[in-house]
Amino acid sequence: MLILFKTLFDSHPVIQAGFWKEVKISIKNTKFAQVPGSLFLEEAAAEYLQFNAPLDQKKEDILTCRNNLIDAVTVFAIQKELLEWFKLIYKNTTLTVVHQSTALIEGVLQYARSDEKMPLYIYVDRFKLHILAVKKGKLVYYNQFLIKQFSDYVKYIMLVMKGLSLDQNTSEVILWGYIGKNSPHYQEFIKYVRNVSFGGRPSYIRFGYLFDEVQEHHFFDLYSIHLLNRA
Repeated sequence: MLILFKTLFDSHPVIQAGFWKEVKISIKNTKFAQVPGSLFLEEAAAEYLQFNAPLDQKKEDILTCRNNLIDAVTVFAIQKELLEWFKLIYKNTTLTVVHQSTALIEGVLQYARSDEKMPLYIYVDRFKLHILAVKKGKLVYYNQFLIKQFSDYVKYIMLVMKGLSLDQNTSEVILWGYIGKNSPHYQEFIKYVRNVSFGGRPSYIRFGYLFDEVQEHHFFDLYSIHLLNRA
């Protein structure tokens, strides 16, 4: 994997540029755990993580990042050699490493309305499905699902809707991610869930004309990274 990163960096003039004052990197993996801020102890980070995922402390480092809007800390693992390489690449830069789940939670909380209704917010990633629910500005539900086959998308969405007592015909569902109206994923969704729309870009970022060719519901997790700080 590190070889792939090196190849990407070597061929990309922007991400390896030396003029960045601050760089934030978001890690996508299943090795994470979210802990209430009032219960979090830095020295217990490995124990929190091991509740959800196996950990090889010889090959992996443990990092944390905070969701300020819900006072929670995400504990996550990253390969040691990858982290050391990032530090070497950005040795003259302020480097912050966060987790994708934390960015999505913070971004959706910023985007969500504060009324009584509870839409289901969905981020479709490559082979992963993120589902969130927010009510009155508070996070009610978040989970990440590993997708092994096409039917898993609908299965997990229907499972969460049932658990949250949401009606598949009337409850609002907002989509972001690698999906479009002509994609098989979307066509399958609307067979079972009727009130589906695409989420927009966050209002807290200004977008130049170069983004005109990028669909507005793409890269929501990327846009949300800047909301985060280390715990």
